[in-house]
Amino acid sequence: MAESRTIRFGIIGTGSIAARFVVGLAHVPGAAAVGTYNRTLSKAFAFNAQHNIPHTYDSVAALLASDIDAVYIATPHPSHASLSIAALQAGRAVLCEKPAAISTAELDAVLAVARDTGVLYMEAMKPPFFPLYREIRQRIDAGEIGEVRFVRAGFANPNVPAGHAVLDPAQAGGSLLDIGIYGAFLAVDWLGAALDVQALGRIGPSGVDTFASIQSRHERGISQLYCGLDCGGSGEALIAGCSGHIVIHEKWWNPSRATVVCANGHREELASIPQGSGLNYETAHFCELLRVSQHESSTVSWPHSRNALELILLAQQKI
Repeated sequence: MAESRTIRFGIIGTGSIAARFVVGLAHVPGAAAVGTYNRTLSKAFAFNAQHNIPHTYDSVAALLASDIDAVYIATPHPSHASLSIAALQAGRAVLCEKPAAISTAELDAVLAVARDTGVLYMEAMKPPFFPLYREIRQRIDAGEIGEVRFVRAGFANPNVPAGHAVLDPAQAGGSLLDIGIYGAFLAVDWLGAALDVQALGRIGPSGVDTFASIQSRHERGISQLYCGLDCGGSGEALIAGCSGHIVIHEKWWNPSRATVVCANGHREELASIPQGSGLNYETAHFCELLRVSQHESSTVSWPHSRNALELILLAQQKI
């Protein structure tokens, strides 16, 4: 694909996260949203009018057959795998909202198609692409806090309205797959795959997990994670090494402030205010991969997505 060519996105699902994607897309050079699909056609028309998107399609097949290069999947969790497979088989690169799937079997099926077709597939896991997270990675790689041995992260939101999809078991609701997947990403990113997972939690009236506390042993250390929908909890994260630690301040998954503390007493405050909606950073990375004909991200690799999902699913089984 020529570097100067605009990458044309089709958007499947037109809810709030899709709106954030379009806002972010304005900050990605050489990329544009050109079409949408929603099961409720009137919602797609309204979304397109609001965001100045030219084409509305009445089926996924019609969108995939149109003049697009990639799709952004922003639908409820249970449809992620089937839509990803359909897009890959149509030769369209896929940027799929987290979680990539709701089972490892589903994700394995997606990845098998991605391998067979050679088409780009990436889970839309935004934190590692923020400027501050990239700076933190550079500092840790340079040895500022030594080898990472412990990760702690979590967030709990008590303000979920009744009837929200995150409370609906038919839509794979629950705190673990919705917000817990971010903490799983962080733990896997620094410590590798989970080898042993312990979890305690609560199941709410609708039958989904409304709180979970997870402790995991990984290839390179220990993580402690929590997520919840029925109480309040701050969104800080701790990355601890053998000679210091870094605190990413609330909300760590949209990182803008951090504190580096070294064993010798040196302390430094870091700050980087994100531009756009924050989703633009992952999208820019995805577009770069597409332009150079790469089919997998080294930052959010397929094994990384699978390891994070597996951690969450193991926790689900134990609460």
